[in-house]
This record gives sequence, structure tokens and C-alpha cells, in this order.
Amino acid sequence: MYNKVEICGVNTSRLKVLTEAEKRTLLQKIRHGTPAEREQAREEMINGNLKLVLSVIQRFTNRGENLDDLFQVGCIGLMKAIDNFNPDLQVKFSTYGVPMIIGEIRRYLRDNNSIRVSRSLRDTAYKAMQVKEKLQSRDNREPTIEQIAKELDLPREDVVLALESIVEPVSLYEPVFNDGGDTIYVMDQVGDNRGGDSDWLEEIALREAINDLNDREKKILTMRFFQGKTQMEVASEIHISQAQVSRLEKGALEKIKREL
Repeated sequence: MYNKVEICGVNTSRLKVLTEAEKRTLLQKIRHGTPAEREQAREEMINGNLKLVLSVIQRFTNRGENLDDLFQVGCIGLMKAIDNFNPDLQVKFSTYGVPMIIGEIRRYLRDNNSIRVSRSLRDTAYKAMQVKEKLQSRDNREPTIEQIAKELDLPREDVVLALESIVEPVSLYEPVFNDGGDTIYVMDQVGDNRGGDSDWLEEIALREAINDLNDREKKILTMRFFQGKTQMEVASEIHISQAQVSRLEKGALEKIKREL
């Protein structure tokens, strides 16, 4: 019974996972086969990628949404990806499919968002999203705002405003990266440019507490909490990965907590 997840009446622990070669064979049949072959290959491709949908919706489990609904919406994104993917390009299907599934789920969440956005702005945003998908399908890469604006014959600022107006609020505790070790959250990538006399007592206490840390740990904490730099900026400056910065930062803070 371990790893058994019931979504829409489907036991996902028993779902088939297609190999990359099997996916390419099915995609070629969908593109070049007879009507009967295309229909059967499409059905097999959908069923063979349901675990991909399941892996994507795990990113949205902390939002209080019904997983059955998200799974069904994700399947719509999967079908769009299958119908629009070009198997002649040397790109894995998942590389194209995952953003399509995420996009479909985000659209669903935006439509159910309690924040009200004007109808005209929402219409512009949806047109921009459709153009984005069309350009992404055609060029197999993320289009720029300028390309979307040109396609819609609208000022760049109008497109940016429309897309920003329907972006769902993100929790500071939403995970953005995990390499098998410590998870990096949105809050780890946010800098703080504030500073002044109101914080001097806290800074003095922290400076005294970090005296026993090694030079690298001191530098990371200084850059993060005194200079307000993001983990990405720190990683770039001291030439290590962001994941390493995250681990060193958390380790140093644990040392300080123990001393305090």
C-alpha cells in the first residue's frame, strides 16, 4: 500500500511510465500515422504520462486546492502538450510538457482567484497567454515580452501589466529548488535593502554571536543579513552554488542558535 495515491479513482502507483524511446514512437504515430493509429497512440501517450501530471501537481498541494481537480486540469495541459509537441526536434517530451501542464494549472488557479481583475485586463492577459503558447510551440522556447506584444500589436507595458495582474500570489515558503538536500524557498531568494539605526541592537548581538564561525560562514551571513543580498548574489560572488550557500547559511544559523 506504500506510495499508493488515489486521484480521480486511479491508483497512480500502478500507472505505466513510458521510456523516452516509447514516447518518441508514439509521438511519431500521432503525427504521421493513420487516424486509427493516431487515436490509439494518443491514448497510450496520455496514460503513459499521468505520473508526469502527478509529479507536477505536487507543487501545488500546499494551496488548499482539491487534488482531483488539479489532476484533471493537469491532464488537459498534458493533452495540449501531446497535440502541439514536435517529435522531430531533439527535445525530451517532459521538457515541453511540464511547462504546459503548469501553465494550465496556473490558469485554473487564476480563474478561481478571489482577487478581482478588470475584464479588459483579463482578456488581454488570456490573449497574451495564447500567443505565448503558440510562439513557444512554434519556436520550442520561451518567447520574450517584446515578441508577445508585437504579435498582439500592443505596447509592451500593456502586456506586462495584464500578465502581472493575473499572477497568483506566491507564499514565501513555496519551494523553488531541491537537489536532494536542503530545500530552497522563495524567502531564501529575497533580499532586504532596509537598514538604519532601528536595527543596530540586533546587528550588535548577531555580530557577537558569529565570532566563532569560520570565515566563509561569517561572509555569507554578513552578505545575507547586513548587506541584504540574495542567496543567488552571494553564490555568484563567492563562486559556489546557491544550494551550497543555503546549506552553509542554515548550518551557521543553527550554530548561532545553539550558542545563544
